[in-house]
Amino acid sequence: MIKNKANSIVIAVTLLIIIVINVISSHVYKRFDLTEDKRYTLSEEAFKTVESVDSPIIIDVFLEGDFPSEFRRLRNETQQLLEEFSVYNDQIKFDFINPLAEEKTRNQNLQQLSQRGLQPFQINIKEDGKTSQELIIPWALASYNEQTVIIPLIKNKIGATDQELVNSSIQNLEYAFAEAFKKLVMPKQKKIAVLKGNGQLDDIYIADLLKKLSEHYFLAPFTLDSVSNNPLKTLKDISEYDLIISAKPSVVFTEEEKYVLDQYTMNGGKSLWLTESIVMDRDSLLNNSGQAVAIMKDLNLNDFFFKYGVRINPVIVNDLYSAPIPLAIGEGNNTQFQPVQWPYSPLAASNPNHPITTNLDPVKFDFASQIDTLKNKSNVKKTVLLRSSQLTKLEGIPREINLDIVTKQPNPETYTQPNQTLAVLLEGEFISVYDKRVKPLKINNDKTRSSPTKMIIIADGDVIKNEVIRNKPQELGFEFLTKRKFGNKEFLENAVNYLLNDDRLINIRTKEVKLAFLDSEKIKNQKLKWQIINIALPLVVLGFFGFAFNLFRRKRYSK
Repeated sequence: MIKNKANSIVIAVTLLIIIVINVISSHVYKRFDLTEDKRYTLSEEAFKTVESVDSPIIIDVFLEGDFPSEFRRLRNETQQLLEEFSVYNDQIKFDFINPLAEEKTRNQNLQQLSQRGLQPFQINIKEDGKTSQELIIPWALASYNEQTVIIPLIKNKIGATDQELVNSSIQNLEYAFAEAFKKLVMPKQKKIAVLKGNGQLDDIYIADLLKKLSEHYFLAPFTLDSVSNNPLKTLKDISEYDLIISAKPSVVFTEEEKYVLDQYTMNGGKSLWLTESIVMDRDSLLNNSGQAVAIMKDLNLNDFFFKYGVRINPVIVNDLYSAPIPLAIGEGNNTQFQPVQWPYSPLAASNPNHPITTNLDPVKFDFASQIDTLKNKSNVKKTVLLRSSQLTKLEGIPREINLDIVTKQPNPETYTQPNQTLAVLLEGEFISVYDKRVKPLKINNDKTRSSPTKMIIIADGDVIKNEVIRNKPQELGFEFLTKRKFGNKEFLENAVNYLLNDDRLINIRTKEVKLAFLDSEKIKNQKLKWQIINIALPLVVLGFFGFAFNLFRRKRYSK
């Protein structure tokens, strides 16, 4: 009797505990991310893009259908990410739609999506030794308060395998959605001035980067022409901008213009300089029968940068780790473009320890100069962002550059000046270029020491230059003829974000996700082996134990 009563108490307590656990679990929700790289844990920066959302963000994802395993992984990772966003904020609503499911509406849907910029992506499907092609729509649309943005789900990499493509795309997913939410939710605030009037690149050659930056910042052209007539107004006008960009200037800066730019820096203005100390570019070479002379370019900026702690030297960086140059082979209709390795297009290695350059593809330069960092009295921290490779040498100018060098085998033993600095970040309190010097202009309350600010100097203006084909700007960092893509665009985006203290997008973009994929070749070769191990072997083992168990029972009960 006592034993039955004790059992009843144990059962009652157990039921009570189960009820309490269920009640608590219905009110408290917690997810645990056990992956090594925390891929299912949203970064704090991504969370902040949606924490203030108080009305629905509707997301339509078109990556739906019967895909190969790699692309199913991308689809599932997209769903996992959106579920994580919706846990943080229940205003995030999403749905997966297959616009190609119905044959009757397939073509119409494809046409409508293409008109909106959602181009289909062709994938190869391999089954039983045969290869077929299928279309997928790797895009999503996010809508919020009558605004809609397009979200790319695939980060295209020319020449990449399906696994490499999916891996880079999954790594980019959090950034793609966080950037889209930022566009929808957070209004533009900061302003960027694109300097003109000193021979900077025309807008068509920097159009791709400007288009990308305009999604998050206000952009406007700015000239220093009015400095000589009204320097105070020019300084006041330029001080309204948070950042200035000078893309490959080719006309000398006057002392008055430099003084205004110096005072802009002294007042805390940030700047991105893409400039070099030589006159040479690929177009001059190709349009000049394959030869041209590189000469010094003096923009009257030497003392400007020297005071801030760097020197751009009038030399050319020759690097064996470089991008190819497409050369025409043959004549008339038989002409073909063949990529040939070109040592004057260094592929810069990035600094893995800085957020601007973490997980960055090589950045392509063309006829780059070299930067020295100097010791100075100002409290300025200098961080090298991009360097040339170990196999580098510097060539002085003037120098004749001839395409014939591609026919000669370079001697690696002559490349004895490794890791030359090509881009550097300056941070801290700058000392004025005109400290203890005669000022070219009268400016009231001029400063000789800046408030904390930042500046990035890149020793080649072509880093920002996109190709133009048939009068249309192409994607920055993508070479049409060689079909290669470089990290120029992401590097400059990161640089601008960092200069403007907009670190959220950088930190999300540089988050690393490690994925393990099945080896399709091993699957094919070892298919029978693993079928036997997973299906036949358990049956054999089960049969053995069944036989042994029956034999044991017979012996035991036969006595």
